[in-house]
Amino acid sequence: MKYLLMQVIALMLLLLWLIPYGFGQPAQVLQRIRHVEYGLVPSVELAGEPAQRYTLADRMRYYHVPAVSIAVINNGQLEWAKAYGHLSADSLQSATTETLFQAASVSKPVSALGVLKLAEQGRIALDSNVNTYLTSWKIPDSRFTAQKPVTLRQLLSHSSGLNVHGFGGYLPGKPLPAVRQILNGEAPANSPAVRSDTVPGARWRYSGGGYMVIQQLTEDITRQPFATYMQQAVLKPLGMQHSTFAQPLPAHLLTKATTGHDGKGAKINGNHHVYPELAPAGLWTTPTDLATYLLHIQQAFRSQQGGLLSQAMTRQMLTPQSGGYGLGPGLGGQEDKLAFGHGGGNEGFRCFIYAFANTGQGAVVMTNADNGMDLVYEVLRGISAEYNWPSFKPVVKKVVPLPAEQLARLAGRYEGHGNKKPELHITVSGKGLLVTQVWNGDSYTLLPEAGLTFFTRDGGDPFLFETSPDGRITSLLAFGSDRWTRKQE
Repeated sequence: MKYLLMQVIALMLLLLWLIPYGFGQPAQVLQRIRHVEYGLVPSVELAGEPAQRYTLADRMRYYHVPAVSIAVINNGQLEWAKAYGHLSADSLQSATTETLFQAASVSKPVSALGVLKLAEQGRIALDSNVNTYLTSWKIPDSRFTAQKPVTLRQLLSHSSGLNVHGFGGYLPGKPLPAVRQILNGEAPANSPAVRSDTVPGARWRYSGGGYMVIQQLTEDITRQPFATYMQQAVLKPLGMQHSTFAQPLPAHLLTKATTGHDGKGAKINGNHHVYPELAPAGLWTTPTDLATYLLHIQQAFRSQQGGLLSQAMTRQMLTPQSGGYGLGPGLGGQEDKLAFGHGGGNEGFRCFIYAFANTGQGAVVMTNADNGMDLVYEVLRGISAEYNWPSFKPVVKKVVPLPAEQLARLAGRYEGHGNKKPELHITVSGKGLLVTQVWNGDSYTLLPEAGLTFFTRDGGDPFLFETSPDGRITSLLAFGSDRWTRKQE
């Protein structure tokens, strides 16, 4: 009897161990999960060399990412979701598919649903002056708005001419600014005032400030707090049951939330920042909930029935407006390959959502570290390879071997600009160069593409060594834009 009881307990423990790993799913899905877990794809592949593949566990360690959560959509449904790692670097509590992450700027396309619902109800027009609808605050008149007014369409597509790229958030327990204080740049707000500095509609420029106007606009029209309206009008109807715009995060949800980490894997001060900038950056959620959002958009795009928005409004949302953006999401591809998505980066968190409008495919990847975006893209390329997506393919680069003496000519110290004058230390390493950032010890490898043209092994970023008329190496153009001057030894 005792032996039988031990067997039952062992079986139960085995089942509990298998559940997070997809137990109960079809063998084909389990195989796909394993292919992704062991098939992360770098951004660069070298011509003539075997394709390099990484394991998710190894890359989590490499990038100092304590937790990753993934959801994959296939054939118009959530095919699988799985979480990896722990809530923080010093926690033994495992992340699950219900663990909350900060969505950061992925909040924007979710917020867009809320205000587009108001537009569909006739409570605001996409192409009218938003100051007509703003009651508690208005965009200040300027020589730019005198030429054209700011519209909701422009706010949603980052073409409103408003400033303020993003927001840094606030430490837990610190005073939080009201919406109007953020818009006016008044204490305790830590960001500049949201103001027009370009003619509305003249050009594309990413503007978190524009989405703060959307937050105020939504509150003025609905006469509800933004978080309350979004919960009732968007999150609950979509079935996003583990999502909230509440900031600070309510106490009963803190135990389900991950902790943010810096690029070295250390917990950020306060564990996470608080973002009263709800519409541009304030959503806490899970990949499964965001997959629900993506599925809803896909279904509404293809059908006229049962959507939060009509098919006509959904198609307008996924129509290019300015700078590769629709009304909320970023866009890519065309016709049957039309894709929509958005990335996000708050202090200590990085994530990305991506889906194809017509094929019923997509994915969400969320992490709790500043280095997380590099890992996110490797995961997305692994998913792309497994599910045969047309996007997220590695770039193929050809290495052009250079003589050792030519590489040695490029080695040395290169000085940046500014008061602290940071340095790069470049040495010969194998068939390429090793660049070490003296100020923090980080390093990366450069491989030759031509005589003075190199690329980073991990990212394919361009590096160009510059010479004087007499052929001396004088400077380095790093990542295509940052100039470093060579120090004379």
